[in-house]
Amino acid sequence: MLYTNPPKNSKALEEMVKLYHTHELSPNQCSSLLVQSIDAPLPLVWSLVRKFEKPQCYKNFIGSCKLLSGEGGVGSIRELNLVSGFPGKKSIERLDFLDDDMHVCVFSVVDADHSFLNFKSTTTLHEDKDQEKEKEVDGVRNYTINKTIAIESYVVDIPENSCKEDTCEVTDNILRWNLRSLAWVAENVDTKVSSLDLNKKEIAC
Repeated sequence: MLYTNPPKNSKALEEMVKLYHTHELSPNQCSSLLVQSIDAPLPLVWSLVRKFEKPQCYKNFIGSCKLLSGEGGVGSIRELNLVSGFPGKKSIERLDFLDDDMHVCVFSVVDADHSFLNFKSTTTLHEDKDQEKEKEVDGVRNYTINKTIAIESYVVDIPENSCKEDTCEVTDNILRWNLRSLAWVAENVDTKVSSLDLNKKEIAC
């Protein structure tokens, strides 16, 4: 399990991993799990993660995205054009599962010209509730919104010309970059609004 700013509430993290990030692997597959702490409210972060039709909102290696079928809900299929430098030019992906209540998103690669064959990603969000604080400055009561914990795990085939360690290292690096970019985008939204408005805020992209 790879952490960036480990969460305070390890019990909630362990529960999410148990529910959504425990995968059965075939002999030619590998898997890993990454955790990112994000200093932004869960509804805002989720508004980014759930946009299956606009992953380029925070995934910088994606040049463009178009839906081949569906309207962004479960079963929708998207085609990604990848930026120069990524090991491939196109990736076709299907949204397999989306839960707006539990904040779970699962997608899989169904066709591509890169080496990440049978790649399947599961992303979950939950609040790190131990981070909630209240303080008063100059007579004005302010609230520090709970941090959001993003967990992404994956399963992917190991290419014939590679090994488990190398495959996981490359995949981990890409996902780590994505999660850090997600944190940066969410944390840099203008939050000069009330806590109620902030929880309803979405990012237009």
